[in-house]
Amino acid sequence: MTKRALISVSDKTGIVAFAKSLKDLGWEIISTGGTKNMLDQKGVSTIAIDEVTGFPEMMDGRVKTLHPKIHGGLLARRDLDSHLQAAKDNAILLIDLVVVNLYPFKETILKPDVTYADAVENIDIGGPSMLRSAAKNHASVTVVVDPSDYELVLEEFSKAGETSLDVRKRLAAKVFRHTAAYDALIADYFTKEVGEKTPEKLTLTYDLNQTMRYGENPQQEADFYQNALPTAYSIASSKQLNGKALSFNNIRDADAAIRIIRDFTDKPTVVGLKHMNPCGIGQAETIEEAWDYAYEADSVSIFGGIVVLNREVDEKTATKMSKIFLEIIIAPSYSPEALAILSAKKNLRVLELPFDAQADSEIEKEYTGIVGGMLSQNQDVVKEDPTSWKVVTKRQPSEQEKVALEFAWKAIKYVKSNGILISNDKMTLGVGPGQTNRVGAVKIAIEQAKDRLEGAVLASDAFFPFADNVEEIAKAGIKAIIQPGGSIRDEEVIAAADKYGMTMLFTDVRHFRH
Repeated sequence: MTKRALISVSDKTGIVAFAKSLKDLGWEIISTGGTKNMLDQKGVSTIAIDEVTGFPEMMDGRVKTLHPKIHGGLLARRDLDSHLQAAKDNAILLIDLVVVNLYPFKETILKPDVTYADAVENIDIGGPSMLRSAAKNHASVTVVVDPSDYELVLEEFSKAGETSLDVRKRLAAKVFRHTAAYDALIADYFTKEVGEKTPEKLTLTYDLNQTMRYGENPQQEADFYQNALPTAYSIASSKQLNGKALSFNNIRDADAAIRIIRDFTDKPTVVGLKHMNPCGIGQAETIEEAWDYAYEADSVSIFGGIVVLNREVDEKTATKMSKIFLEIIIAPSYSPEALAILSAKKNLRVLELPFDAQADSEIEKEYTGIVGGMLSQNQDVVKEDPTSWKVVTKRQPSEQEKVALEFAWKAIKYVKSNGILISNDKMTLGVGPGQTNRVGAVKIAIEQAKDRLEGAVLASDAFFPFADNVEEIAKAGIKAIIQPGGSIRDEEVIAAADKYGMTMLFTDVRHFRH
């Protein structure tokens, strides 16, 4: 019995060689539009779709494969005499192989000048219909949506004349993943187009970026997926210039690092990070000096950490960084000399990111998996105005303290709650992250910052629930505090600050980070 394939592809990679091989194996090929023209020009004879359906392609190609003689040939069950008789009675030719990939909707909407009309026109209808019909009938029909599967299919046909049921099942599963992802992109496009903020269905789709060796711990399986519409300023899209593959924990830490640096744009800034908490942040007039401050902030914790710099890495800075063990360095660019120095450490992961695309990354939502569901929220990227902050104490901050308080407030946003951060106007001095009570976080930060508290200020990610926090801070000699305010005991906290001659600012913005 003659075997028939229907081939209609937008991505024509490898299709001519594949079709020629099918012809050599005795297959008939039905084809459409541009695919048919290409195959005919390459000497691969094909049957036009309208010869099968008896209807011409119409409406600018919108209607050509949506016909009983196509879908009947795809959906007819070979194990049911009634199906086969219906096909015979209606002159429907059975189709044994479908090779289809879809209109380039994703590529179209990624164009910076795409119009709504262009996007709509690149929504494929006939392609997904044929794929779904063939995949549903995978008991009898082989369906191919990915050119990388051509070799597998040809190998099966060459050996046995048909594909195995196991292969057909796997190919069908790939088809349904493919069409689901395709529809998810379309759904997302239209959801954004109409301004729907809380859709009743959340349709997300991601592409496999990397299979991980393991997750947070060796007993956990893990994989790394990236947005189907890639975000330029992201670890998933970064260019790795040196080092071994990123681990699960590397990726999470690196993601946290590049979020932090987004808030520091005015000056050369370096962020050192460990276990998703900043361990040192430095800002200065040069990136080398900013590195010095970030390193001095906590020269112990930065060992084995991640460093992100918001200016090009020069030779002097690279030389200093190369003297300690770091897992990852991230920057917008590297001088040739700097890259050569860093690349001499074969395991050091060196990543390059387009920092000019930072704003685009801020509009993405965050998704947090929980057992049985998922939470969705906007990122904490509120643009704050220091002129709106209120001094709630009698003592006013000095000019140096104002700079330090603004620096500390930017930095505390990324410390796990309960979070406390002590800094001056150039660098962090002490970080108390992730404690179950705020006094504990205060004590940890003070202990880390001791002997460097001259001119230091302190930031708290949320309000102080009791005045005992202020008592601890005053004992350390710190004279300026910034916090959101909002506690029922704010008056007690302010009174304690006044008692010790301290400055306290309220921002009215909380920065919990779990």
